[in-house]
Amino acid sequence: MATDFRLKENLPELTDRIVETYFELGTINHLGHCPLPSYETVISATEDLKEILYPGYRRREHLHAGNVPYHVGDLVDRLHDKLTMQIARSLRHGEAKDTSCAAQQREDFEGLGQAKAIAFLEQLPALRKTLAMDVEAAYAGDPACKSLDEVIFCYPGLEAITVYRLAHLLHQLGIPLIPRMMTEWAHGRTGIDIHPGAKIGNYFFIDHGTGVVIGETTEIGEWVKLYQGVTLGALSFPTDAEGQLVRGTKRHPTIEDRVVIYANATVLGGQTVIGRDAVIGSSVWITHSIEPATTVMLEKPELRVRGTGHNHVAQASI
Repeated sequence: MATDFRLKENLPELTDRIVETYFELGTINHLGHCPLPSYETVISATEDLKEILYPGYRRREHLHAGNVPYHVGDLVDRLHDKLTMQIARSLRHGEAKDTSCAAQQREDFEGLGQAKAIAFLEQLPALRKTLAMDVEAAYAGDPACKSLDEVIFCYPGLEAITVYRLAHLLHQLGIPLIPRMMTEWAHGRTGIDIHPGAKIGNYFFIDHGTGVVIGETTEIGEWVKLYQGVTLGALSFPTDAEGQLVRGTKRHPTIEDRVVIYANATVLGGQTVIGRDAVIGSSVWITHSIEPATTVMLEKPELRVRGTGHNHVAQASI
């Protein structure tokens, strides 16, 4: 069937109807002269940061003691410029909605963006030490792992934790939007959803990882290990007198040192504390605190098998 070019005559009218919705529904479009952070630039900066954190494992090959200072120096210089601009944009956008763009432009957001970009970059040496502990935890916690290189190349848990730790530093500096952009990008790549506001200690390991959710006010100690499908979430969402959600409260659990939480377990509530050295079994639902050195697991369920010639009940192994 040949294209009917007459149908294109309706496109200008369709365009007008689409544009009308921009003014009717101002909540899902951004029009004006104050640009938002660029998604592509934020992700490009994140990739540059991973190149710094794991040199030789990402884009650039043949790095050695002679050329690595130049390579890293070039990345740091580019990151300074990218982050300064993107942080300035996010800070400007974070100002009160009723502040005019002209009034916002009188503020020195670029100077503040540069100061925060430098403060962030200054933390990268210490962050590499933290990530080295996360890599060690993955190797120590998975008998299928043959080397540290395998962790860095192959483990989605480390990918998600790396981006989370970068985003958490930005979150601590009071930078809006960009930390969530980064962690949601990692969420899309790995299936692991870690809010940048969560507080996570050293030697953190997520095994397999898909479906893990770690909420904003979660606190996690050291040497904690999570398996796929674990949710550290909120038990309920309190509202104010007008029915609006109350924000900024402790809604998610605290997981103390050396806790292991197995697949598909759900732990909910800001007052819920999982004590150190506890083991939480698969598929349990916990809404209250668990004492240290405690094992929590489901009773063995009955497995009913039906089919031609047999009908019996057996205990399922967990």
